[in-house]
Amino acid sequence: QELNSEITKLNLKIEACKKSIENAKQDLLQLKNVISQTEHSYKELMAQNQPKLSLPIRLLPDKDDATFPLPKSNRNCRLHNCFDYSRCPLTSGFPVYVYNSDDYPFGSSLDPLIKQAFEATVRTNVYVTENANIACVYIILVGEMQEPIMPKPTELEQQLHSLPYWRTDGHNHLIINLSRKSETQNFIYNISTGRAMIAQSTFYDVQYRPGFDIVVSPLVHAMSEPNFLEIPPQVPVKRKYLFSFQGEKIESLRSSLQEVRSFEEEIEGNAPADYDDRIITTLKAVQDSKLDFVLVEFTCKNQPKASLPTEWALCGERDDRLELLKLSTFALIITPGDTHLVISAGCAMRLFEALEVGAIPVVLGEQVQLPYNDVIRWNEAALIIPKPRITEVHFLLRSISDNDLLAMRRQGRFLWETYFSTSDNVFSTVLAIIRTRIQIPAAPIREETAVEIPHRSGKAAGTDPNMADNGDLDLGPVETEPPYASPKYLRNFTLTAMDVYRNWNSAPGPFHLFPYTPFDPVLPSEAKFLGSGTGFRPIGGGAGGSGKEFQAALGGNVPREQFTVVMLTYEREEVLMNSLERLNGLPYLNKVVVVWNSPKLPSEDLLWPDIGVPIMVVRTEKNSLNNRFLPWDEIETEAILSIDDDAHLRHDEIMFGFRVWREARDRIVGFPGRYHAWDIPHQSWLYNSNYSCELSMVLTGAAFFHKYYAYLYSYVMPQAIRDMVDEYINCEDIAMNFLVSHLTRKPPIKVTSRWTFRCPGCPQALSHDDSHFHERHKCINFFVKVYGYMPLLYTQFRVDSVLFKTRLPHDKTKCFKFI
Repeated sequence: QELNSEITKLNLKIEACKKSIENAKQDLLQLKNVISQTEHSYKELMAQNQPKLSLPIRLLPDKDDATFPLPKSNRNCRLHNCFDYSRCPLTSGFPVYVYNSDDYPFGSSLDPLIKQAFEATVRTNVYVTENANIACVYIILVGEMQEPIMPKPTELEQQLHSLPYWRTDGHNHLIINLSRKSETQNFIYNISTGRAMIAQSTFYDVQYRPGFDIVVSPLVHAMSEPNFLEIPPQVPVKRKYLFSFQGEKIESLRSSLQEVRSFEEEIEGNAPADYDDRIITTLKAVQDSKLDFVLVEFTCKNQPKASLPTEWALCGERDDRLELLKLSTFALIITPGDTHLVISAGCAMRLFEALEVGAIPVVLGEQVQLPYNDVIRWNEAALIIPKPRITEVHFLLRSISDNDLLAMRRQGRFLWETYFSTSDNVFSTVLAIIRTRIQIPAAPIREETAVEIPHRSGKAAGTDPNMADNGDLDLGPVETEPPYASPKYLRNFTLTAMDVYRNWNSAPGPFHLFPYTPFDPVLPSEAKFLGSGTGFRPIGGGAGGSGKEFQAALGGNVPREQFTVVMLTYEREEVLMNSLERLNGLPYLNKVVVVWNSPKLPSEDLLWPDIGVPIMVVRTEKNSLNNRFLPWDEIETEAILSIDDDAHLRHDEIMFGFRVWREARDRIVGFPGRYHAWDIPHQSWLYNSNYSCELSMVLTGAAFFHKYYAYLYSYVMPQAIRDMVDEYINCEDIAMNFLVSHLTRKPPIKVTSRWTFRCPGCPQALSHDDSHFHERHKCINFFVKVYGYMPLLYTQFRVDSVLFKTRLPHDKTKCFKFI
C-alpha cells in the first residue's frame, strides 16, 4: 500500500511537471509573439516617412488684407477672384465675425423674431469670434425687413459700405437676407454689394452667382429642436392623395424689382414659352379622370399670399397647408413662369413644408436652383421634372415603387431635420457651405472630459473557477509594450474633398470633424506588402495559416489596434471586482473605463485588481444609463466593448467578437440577441427576448461598437430619446441599436451560440422585473415615433469562427477551440 501511495505521489509530480512544461511552452510562445510584434513595430517606426497627423495647430490671418484686382463686374464674382483666401488658412478654424445689427441704422428695421432667433444661434455657434481682426468671414443680417420702416436701397447701400471691415469692396463678407415677403425678399437687388456673397431665398439668373452666392432655406420658426411627435410617420408609404397642389397665379402683382427695370430690356432673345396653361389643363384632366385620388386647386379660397409676378402664390395658413400635405404622397411645386427667376421664397417655402411632413416634392421646372444645390443631391429626395413633361408626370409618379418612395421620404426628412428645421440649422448650414467651398475642415466634435475617482490598485487578479479553459491555443500576444491609441484625425482635409457629398447627404451631416469613422476607406490586400504595410499584422506574414498562425497576429483588412472596455456599474462592488479580475491577461485590451453611476463613492478600503492595463474609474454628474455611451476622452481606441458589470464572457469569446467587429466596423457586434415583434391586435411593436431564428438587436451589455456612435448618441441623436432613457432608467441599449440601424440600414451581428451571459451567483438584475419589459415595449414605440419609422432590420444568421466544426489534419489547429 505504501508503494501504491508513493506511485500516486510520483504520478502527481509527473502531471505537475507536464503542466509546468506546457505552461512554460505557452509562456515561451507568448514571449516569441511579443518579440515578433516589437521587432515589427520597430521596423515600421524606422521606415516611417509620413508625418504623424493630429488636430491641426491653428493659424490665424494678419490684420491687414492682401490687395487683388476687382473683376470687371460684380456679377462675375467667384471665389477665385472675389474671395481673399489669405484670411482663411486651412488650419484657421474658420473664425467668423458677426456684426451686431443694432449698431447700424437698418437694424431698427429688422423683424424682431428673425433678429432674436439669429442672435440666439450666433451666441452658441462654435465658429463665431468677437475678434474681427482674425476673422475669415464677416456676416451681416439685413432681412427680414419690416415695412414701412425699411430703409431705401441707397441708404442701405451706404450703410453696408460704411461697415468697419468692408474694406472698400466687401470681400469675405456674407449678406444674409431671410425675408419671405414679396416686397422685401429681393430688396437688395439694386444695391451694389461689391465682392460680398449674398444668402437669400430669391434670385434672378442675372443676379445669382453659382458657387459664390447661397440659396438658403426660409426661416419658418425659431424652435431649438423639431417636435418629432408632431411630424407624421413615414409609413404607410401611400397616402390619401397621389399628389396635391394649391396655389394662385396673380399677374397683377408687381415687385419692387420690376418697378425699377424689366428683364426684357436686359436679356436678349425671345421670352421662353409659358407652360403654366398646359400644366393647369393637364392636372385638371388627371383630377377629373379619377384614376387616382388627387387634389389640385388653382384659385385660393381666401386672399392668396403676396408673391412675385408669374409665381404661384401660397393659399391659406401654414397649418392648413400642412394638413393637406400630410395626406399627400407627392407635393407639386410649380416654378415661376418667368424662367429668369431661378428660385423664389414661395418655392422655397413649398419645398420646406413638403419635406417637413414627408410629402415628396415634385418640382416642375429644371432651371430651379434649390437651396444648397452645390452640395445636396436633391434627386435623392425630390423629383425635378422639366415643365414640357407635364403630360407624363402622372405616369411617372404611379411607376415609383414603395421602396424608392420611402427612401426619398426618409432622405427628405434627413434634409429637413439637418438643414431647414431650426434657426440654428439654417445659420450653421450657411457657414458650412462657405467652409466646404474653401476646403476648411469642420470643428472637431467635443469629447466628454473624464473626472477620475481616485482608487487603490495592486490586488493580484485571481483565477476565476468558472472560466472555461481556452484550450491549447494562445489567444494572441498580451502586450508588454504600453497600450497604444488608435490614430486620430488622419483625414482632416481629405474629408472635405473626397467625401463632401457623402457628408452632406447622409447623417449626421457636415458640421463635425470626427477623429475617425467606421466608414474610412480600406486598402486592397496587396498594399500591405507593397509599401503601405505600416501597422498591418497579416496572418503568417501573408502566407496565411490555421490556428497557430492565426493566434499570433490580428490579420484582417485594417492595421493593428486595441479595444477599450467600458463597464457601467452602480453600487455592486463585489460583482464589479470579480468582473474586472476576469479581464486579466486579455490580449489587445487597451484600458478599462469603469463608469461609476452612483453618487456614492467607492469604499475607501476597496482594493482594485491589477489586470495589466489601466483601470480608469470615471465619476458621472448623475445616475443615467446614457452615461454608458458618453464619448469619454479616456477612450483612446476606435473599438469599444460595452459590458455590464455582471456579464460573464470568456477571453476567447471576447477575442472572437473583437475580430469580427474589425471586419464590420459600422455595426454593433455582440452576444445577447433580441428582436422586435409586431403586436397584431394593437398594431404596434413589442420587445421580445425569446429564442428566435430572427434577430434585430444585440444588447450593449456585451457588445462591440465604434466610438463614432458614442459621439452621435450623445450629441446628435434627438434629445427626446435620451430623456426617455432617463425617465425609465431603461432602454439605452435599444436606443443605440435604433441609432446604428438608422444610420447604416443594416442589422447587428450576433457572435457565438450562447444566449445568456450572466455570471453565476450574481444578484438578480433589473431586467428580470416584468415592468422592465413593459417599459421596453413603450420605448420601442416611442423611438419609432421620433424616427418616423422602424429603423431596426432583421438578420437570420450568427457568426462562428471559420474552422468551427471542420475536420482538420493532425498538423492543423482550429482558430478557436470552442467557437
